[in-house]
Amino acid sequence: MKKHSHLDDVLSDLDTPGDQGRGGARFLSRQTRVADRLSGELEEKTLRWIDPGLARMWDRHNRAYDLLSEDNCRDLIDGIRSQGKQEFPAIVRRTGDAGVPYEVICGARRHFAVSWLRAHNFPQMRYLIEVRDLTDEEAFRLADIENRDREDISDYERAVDYLAALEHYYGGSQKDMAARLEVSPTWLSRYLQLARLPSDVVAAFASIRDIRELHARTLKPHLGRPSEAQAILAVARDLAGQGLDAGAVMARLKAAVAAPKAKAAPARIYRRAPEESGVTARRKGRSVTLEFKDTLSRAALEAAFAAYLKDRFDG
Repeated sequence: MKKHSHLDDVLSDLDTPGDQGRGGARFLSRQTRVADRLSGELEEKTLRWIDPGLARMWDRHNRAYDLLSEDNCRDLIDGIRSQGKQEFPAIVRRTGDAGVPYEVICGARRHFAVSWLRAHNFPQMRYLIEVRDLTDEEAFRLADIENRDREDISDYERAVDYLAALEHYYGGSQKDMAARLEVSPTWLSRYLQLARLPSDVVAAFASIRDIRELHARTLKPHLGRPSEAQAILAVARDLAGQGLDAGAVMARLKAAVAAPKAKAAPARIYRRAPEESGVTARRKGRSVTLEFKDTLSRAALEAAFAAYLKDRFDG
């Protein structure tokens, strides 16, 4: 005989006849929950506490797990330790692998934090997961929604994820991808441009987490000109492994293609006689400044001006 679990759920909480008040209230509560389930207004989730070793990162996860550390996960580690448990579940799906039955779609930092605590005197800690059935495209969008505004995932990590998704799920159509993600095509294009930075430029930074979308936007016009691109790549190769901060890297890359500053024309002195200070003419851009001592006599000044005018218009 087929069992109706939702009815069993209601009947299991009925109290004895001597406890009519509370039993009636619980019955009404259960009845309401069953009605919500049957109407589709209530969605139940499957949550489990597991050993984090039973879950691996989805191979298209948008966070570089190997860059997680005690330092950059310290806030989460301290929070879980303080609460005694993980408060919010990670989103996972089944792998079909009995050895590692789950893969993490959202929750890499939580996975790292729980794993770290288990290895550092808190072996009782468990990883809270919510199991869902998701296609790859659904998994990608879910991870993007959860992480888009988080500062602990870098522009470059996000950009690389977008570039891979463009081909895997949207057939190379930026328009279709932008519509599915509900972002503007221009916004998406900037991140794809970041992901396409030459590997030499990426390697010039101390960490991929230092690379910002603005960096790619700044370099784009120069990388589009072959001679300037070669100059930038040559400098980038020299910077690899130096561990410079992002500001210093960008300053060096931009200097490789900066137009040389025009040298100021040397000042010239016009005077009537060698022993006089005369008038000094300094050119800066399209302007000329004439300087002289206020003690210079009228005759000496007129002679100096005459020499300047002759040089300017007759020279």
